Amino acid sequence: MALITQAIKGTQDVLPSQSHKNQFVESTLLEIASEFGFKEIRTPVFEHTELFTRSVGDTTDVVQKEMYTFDDKGGRSITLRPEGTAGAARAFLEHGLQNEPLPQKVSYVTSCYRYEKPQAGRLREFHQFGIECYGSASPAADAEVISLGNELFGFLGIDRIRLEINSIGCPECRKEYQKALKAYFESRKDELCPTCIERLDRNPMRILDCKSPVCHEIGEEAPVILDYLCDECKEHFEKVKAYLEAMNITYEVNPHIVRGLDYYTRTVFEFVTDALGAQSAVCAGGRYDGLIEEIGGPHVPALGFAAGIERILLLLEAQGIALPEAKKPDLYIASIGDNASLKAAELALELRQSGMSAQFDIVGRSVKAQMKYADKIGAKFTTVIGDDDIAAGKVKVKNMENGEAQELMLEGFADAFMDVSLQSAASELQDIASGDSNIDLSKFLGGLI
Repeated sequence: MALITQAIKGTQDVLPSQSHKNQFVESTLLEIASEFGFKEIRTPVFEHTELFTRSVGDTTDVVQKEMYTFDDKGGRSITLRPEGTAGAARAFLEHGLQNEPLPQKVSYVTSCYRYEKPQAGRLREFHQFGIECYGSASPAADAEVISLGNELFGFLGIDRIRLEINSIGCPECRKEYQKALKAYFESRKDELCPTCIERLDRNPMRILDCKSPVCHEIGEEAPVILDYLCDECKEHFEKVKAYLEAMNITYEVNPHIVRGLDYYTRTVFEFVTDALGAQSAVCAGGRYDGLIEEIGGPHVPALGFAAGIERILLLLEAQGIALPEAKKPDLYIASIGDNASLKAAELALELRQSGMSAQFDIVGRSVKAQMKYADKIGAKFTTVIGDDDIAAGKVKVKNMENGEAQELMLEGFADAFMDVSLQSAASELQDIASGDSNIDLSKFLGGLI
């Protein structure tokens, strides 16, 4: 029975009492991205396995150790997406978006799946906000993408976060770097983990991204890619830094950033924090000019980033940043008797069709129990309707914040109640602005969202 009533290890439920936080963060990220010209894309949760082995790289931890791969009933190898970029690139190519006006800018909030040790902010099923920009090789595009990430954290009020950038060059200048890396790691081969020993001949740069503490420590003393950049890559990186400085974006150059996926070229970056304990990347990305070609398309320069939703939520909580509360019912309609219950259902529908949130008793509780329930769900206004109210054609509506009551006609009730609700909201906002209110602004905003 325990297997049925427990979530699979590395997954989590987002309960109704918490889901508004996810919704707020996700919608905020998509909205800010839209201000930069990014439009939402949605791709399937699974793809052909080859898409990830070719794009992500068969020497990466993701492909070697972490992917959820299976054969479907047709005998095809299928993989649950471990990240969002490869699927978006496949969709870009399949639907001919390279023939549309460039650059093409897309954003997404998506679930991803990796088999790794679950820990805080790192789950086997997790969610990413990502952006992808196709069709620009300019360093201005690098800076714009980075500035979008910077804007996200600024808008959410997150501090104790810093931007680290690096350039890992192009395939040409990496050839000499790979030789230097291989020579260095060969000298310490006996200390490397078995996986990194396999990588030594195929792709020594992947050793720099190994999660083994021993391999990581060895990598700290390895040659750095910045010393091997060709003139074009050096110039590109210098221009990226110049754009960031022009946009007043503070950054640090970290020559040890390589990113864990093979498709990256030139600019790579991470927004990192120590607010969650050990240093952790909350948002990371870079340029991948060869990705579209790698999966069978023409040369289309591209870049983007991904940010972990769960990590952002943990960061907001760790820094005590209050999010708007869940939307509360505008009105709870309590009823006495069958006729009143029918009228309550009618009024609730009328209010909902007018864009307001209304609830009425669907359990058959006593009036006292109904009012207790209304208080628990945080209804802003309540009313109790009985046969006498129906006969009189009017009902009293009570403001649960200040206890004031107003009498409204049942005829045209929705319009009348909307006026009352708006007047109350305007009054509260005026009190907040003047400092005469004890109302938590995040709670107030939650009622409006």
